[in-house]
Amino acid sequence: QVQLAESGGGLVQAGGSLRLSCAASGRTFSSYAMGWFRQAPGKEREFVARISRIGISTYYSDSVKGRFTISRDNAKNTVYLQMNSLKPEDTAVYYCAADPRNIVSRTVNNYEYWGQGTQVTVSS
Repeated sequence: QVQLAESGGGLVQAGGSLRLSCAASGRTFSSYAMGWFRQAPGKEREFVARISRIGISTYYSDSVKGRFTISRDNAKNTVYLQMNSLKPEDTAVYYCAADPRNIVSRTVNNYEYWGQGTQVTVSS
């Protein structure tokens, strides 16, 4: 079992940057692909980014490609989301999630473990 805890959210002006972190418990962190999702008020949770188990492969939604970067440090059991050039439409609660399967997925239901989320608010 994996427990996830996000941090790093906050209020930032449009064009600014934030770095989210997600710390995982357990000794099997490298057995999981990791993803970031976000959910804005009144909207469904949506895929943001995914990184493979050892960090070789990354995937992004079209809306964040070129602005966000996902990375991981398996020695620290942590996955990161560097967010640059933030826009008001990036405002949401951001969640990290763990997927034990080795098949690329952008689907919420395929991720087994979830954190509690961290709020990101981008002002215009």
